[in-house]
Amino acid sequence: MAYRTTIGWSVLSSGIVTLVLGFLPGSDLWWGIGLCLLGLGILLVRQ
Repeated sequence: MAYRTTIGWSVLSSGIVTLVLGFLPGSDLWWGIGLCLLGLGILLVRQ
């Protein structure tokens, strides 16, 4: 269980960082949104 939580937080934090970078010109915004959703999904499945 702890392993899945770690993956969830890791992916979520990666998504947040990518979202911040996404405000710069480019398509990183979609990567950030996708990673945030993936991280949240992993955390929700854990519960």
